[in-house]
Amino acid sequence: MRWKTAELTGWGRVLSGKAELARPEKPAALSVIFTDTPAPAIGAQRSYGDAAVNSDGRAIDMTRLDRFIGFDADTGILHAEAGCSITDMLDTFAPKGWMPAVMPGTGFATLGGCIAHDVHGKNHHKAGTFGQHVLEIELAGADGKTTTVTSQSDPALFKATIGGLGQTGAILSAKIQMIPCSSRLIQVDERRAANLAEFMEMLKSSTATYCVGWIDGTANGQNLGRGIMEEAELTSSNMAPKLRKPRKVPFNAPPFALSPPTVRLFNRMYFNRIPKQGRGVLRSLKDFFFPLDKIHDWNKLYGKRGFHQFQCVLPDETAERTLRDMLRLIADAGLASPLAVLKRTGPGRAGSLSFPMEGFTLALDFPNSEKSRALVAQLNTLAAEAGGRIYFAKDSLATAAQARLMYPELSEWQKTVEAADPEGAFKTDLIRRLKLRDPA
Repeated sequence: MRWKTAELTGWGRVLSGKAELARPEKPAALSVIFTDTPAPAIGAQRSYGDAAVNSDGRAIDMTRLDRFIGFDADTGILHAEAGCSITDMLDTFAPKGWMPAVMPGTGFATLGGCIAHDVHGKNHHKAGTFGQHVLEIELAGADGKTTTVTSQSDPALFKATIGGLGQTGAILSAKIQMIPCSSRLIQVDERRAANLAEFMEMLKSSTATYCVGWIDGTANGQNLGRGIMEEAELTSSNMAPKLRKPRKVPFNAPPFALSPPTVRLFNRMYFNRIPKQGRGVLRSLKDFFFPLDKIHDWNKLYGKRGFHQFQCVLPDETAERTLRDMLRLIADAGLASPLAVLKRTGPGRAGSLSFPMEGFTLALDFPNSEKSRALVAQLNTLAAEAGGRIYFAKDSLATAAQARLMYPELSEWQKTVEAADPEGAFKTDLIRRLKLRDPA
């Protein structure tokens, strides 16, 4: 197996670093690598910051290890290699009546990445996180040995691996529990929310299986927190969805493309496209679950300087007050992009460093600049003070002190990780930046 120098970067294209990269195509090749030089495993590099970056080190690209190993059509249990994408799972098994129980906002995410970040989706309030549907994990440790880990065989290692940012070893494959899929079409009902209080109440009272909200980060005053809520249910239609050819952003957009006046105008038009009485639309599964995947390289819309995403989750008791403070800061700064999401989250989480908690999660993108970095720093502070936490899969600006405050189970996770990787072979830039493996 040859190592080649490559530039690794997050989807936000702000944090990057050069590393020696190996791309094994068979498990045997991966075994040779681990016997010689264990290194962090990475997937499709869809995390936004530096989770998949190992500057001046080595990394193993798992995306070519993407086979389906086995599938039980009666139980819906899928065994797949870590490089399989969520889109491949959906395309292959939805026509057979099954789909992943939890899907993140992009179908390009890999199975290994979904486990390592314990991703959540538009049904978190009902289905919990991805890791809660993982039955077993095949893990390659720093000693080169491969073990099958379950919640029964080694509860501590299983819990430290799910949401554990790849620090217990390389995820080679996993068995996951899929859920029934009655159709490749989904009924989506859209309603407008006039302000934050109304929006939060709509999200709280929703009984839909899938629920997500777009929020206007430019609105202020009496319109602060206005947005559009989408509730969705699978249909029983046997119609095949229309296939749309993806478009691609061919070059870095100029700065004026996301200037404050442009974003305000877009957001106003986007909000008003929904009638006051609401509307219902029928969409393909991929259009609903992965709306941005139909625009390849959409991160180039932020220009060559890249962008930061801020995503936090806030507990119910502090959510409304804190969200109001955050949205005022964001609107006054005039830096938000049209890509902003508000969701209701449930209590489900599978790992010590899993992101969700019961409450509300807010996610917004900001073009990279000194002003936006200062704004995100303020938002991170507000989240920490409110008893919330930020999402490691999206972060590029949090501090080590904030991470330690936000994740009280960190010391428990550290003990298991240090036993699994005492030499620190799996550390990445994110781990070093936030000092996640450093003792208190």
